[in-house]
Amino acid sequence: MRRSVLGPAIVIVACLSSALNAAEPLEHTTDSLSKVKQNLHDEKAVLLDVREKSEWDSGHVEGAIFLPLSQLRDGVKESELKQLPDEKVIYVHCKSGGRCLVAGKILAEHGYDIRPLKPGYDALISAGFPKAKE
Repeated sequence: MRRSVLGPAIVIVACLSSALNAAEPLEHTTDSLSKVKQNLHDEKAVLLDVREKSEWDSGHVEGAIFLPLSQLRDGVKESELKQLPDEKVIYVHCKSGGRCLVAGKILAEHGYDIRPLKPGYDALISAGFPKAKE
C-alpha cells in the first residue's frame, strides 16, 4: 500500500509559512489620516494609544483605548485583549511611531488587524483628531 506524503508536506509548508509571516517586521500603515478619521467615524476601526500613563494623563485622543507598551511587553493578559475588538481595524499610535510598531507586532500575533501609525500623538492632534477633555 502506497502512503501519500502530500498531506504531511502541506502541513509542513503551512507551518513554515506561518512562522515566516510571524517573523516579518510590522510596518506603518499607508492609510492616510483622513482615511483613519473616516474609519474611526464609521466605527470600522478603533484607536489604541500605547504610550505610558504619564503621557496619556498629559493628553490623549478622544475615544482612544489606553494600553501601554510596557504592559504588553510583560505578557498580554486576557483582560487587556477584551478591550480590543476582533472585527475592527486597530490603529496603534504612540509619541513618534516607534513603540506602536513593537506593540502592533505583539497584538498582531494574537490575530488582530493592526495598523501602526507613523504620526504620533502631537501630529494626530495637529491633524484635527479631537483631544479628550480632562
